[in-house]
Amino acid sequence: MSVKTFQRGVNVPHYKEFSEGQPISTIALPSEVIIPLQQHIGAPGQALVSVGDKVTAGQKIGESSAFVSAPIHASVDGTVTAVEPRPGFTGASVESVVIAVDLKQKEPQWTKRDHTAMSKDELKAAIKDAGIVGMGGAAFPTHVKLSPPSPIDTIVINACECEPFLTCDHRMMVEMTDALVEGAKLIAKVVDAPNVVFGVEINKPDAIKALQSKISGEKGLSVVNLEVKYPQGSEKQLIKAVLDREVPPGKLPLEVGVVVQNVATAIAVYEACHLNKPVIERVLTLSGDAAYSPGNLMVKIGTPISHVLKERGGARVAEASKERELSLPPDLVGKIIMGGPMTGWAQSNLSVPVVKGTSGILLFSPTMVTETEHSDCVRCGKCVEHCPMFLYPNYIGQYAELGNYAKAAEWGAIDCFECGICTYVCPANRPMVQFVRETKKEIAAAKAAK
Repeated sequence: MSVKTFQRGVNVPHYKEFSEGQPISTIALPSEVIIPLQQHIGAPGQALVSVGDKVTAGQKIGESSAFVSAPIHASVDGTVTAVEPRPGFTGASVESVVIAVDLKQKEPQWTKRDHTAMSKDELKAAIKDAGIVGMGGAAFPTHVKLSPPSPIDTIVINACECEPFLTCDHRMMVEMTDALVEGAKLIAKVVDAPNVVFGVEINKPDAIKALQSKISGEKGLSVVNLEVKYPQGSEKQLIKAVLDREVPPGKLPLEVGVVVQNVATAIAVYEACHLNKPVIERVLTLSGDAAYSPGNLMVKIGTPISHVLKERGGARVAEASKERELSLPPDLVGKIIMGGPMTGWAQSNLSVPVVKGTSGILLFSPTMVTETEHSDCVRCGKCVEHCPMFLYPNYIGQYAELGNYAKAAEWGAIDCFECGICTYVCPANRPMVQFVRETKKEIAAAKAAK
């Protein structure tokens, strides 16, 4: 079996065993959902509803006239109780629509249509109206990504799921294979790409088998087996591994004729075009050594972390009880992360809601968390040796720590996609990703001030 990969990167423990065999299940609705009006890169949405309004699942409640943006929809039937800033997963407050959930929910009636007969413009409009963004975490509006200024010859479906603990994409590949393949073909149709490649790491043999069986005999569709290595699923590394094309520094995949989309995004495209269904829910992984009942869950957008934990038993303790502890004291849980352990965001507020890009909620015990203070760079060069972008994280970190963000940017901080490898391999425990995020924030603020 031929297996492909990219240069550099690192092998990390998988920890997939907590949830990889768990089929997708649903949880009960919360009493309240908090739906941020910005769940995407680009302009935030403006509220289309007011306090006291009744809303239904799938109703558009937020929108922006900006091209780089994505509409927001109600995920439940209910009544708007507030339109105000609420804590988001990055720690910043985000203007949000708060909805009290009706006790009796009507089953949404999606309007099926023949997606195979839709034109490219009709497909793109459906994708935009559904509010689809990159659901692997990047959250870039999909209709914008599917409006390239130059020809595209290949769609690459990122089916790697290379981060530890996360297994939701794996389960979708196995359980929703038809929707995934149809969604990928629709994406290809929008940009006139003759080829679709599914890049799958070889630790998912059942997913590879399901995809190969589904696309058998279909022209232009193929599956590429990939080495299990992090960050195999990042766009530039995936393109290099699958197609042996190098995306130039500071450029996008479209420069080499490629568009990359995540598994969940492709499925959302199919649901938008075939069912006229907007993004009101997503599959995520609840995992970690401190999670009482790990699994892969279909969760409504806007559901607070606290509700997800309550429905799955909260933290792991010695004896189960009727009312499990949800305050998650330090002796049970050392850290909660939204997303993956390498690229996700640590959480301190359980009211933070699930958004379109939420791929996971991870609970780690204190034994899984290193609290060691960081020290000065020891110049070992490990971060440089493993950086998949061929950057110099050591210099980026040193200049950012000194507040010289312009110099940090000169050393490539803007090109960094925050994979976290430099932090992972650093013997001095330097918070490299934090330095990069600070640099990007300061550079963006400086540009906005001009």
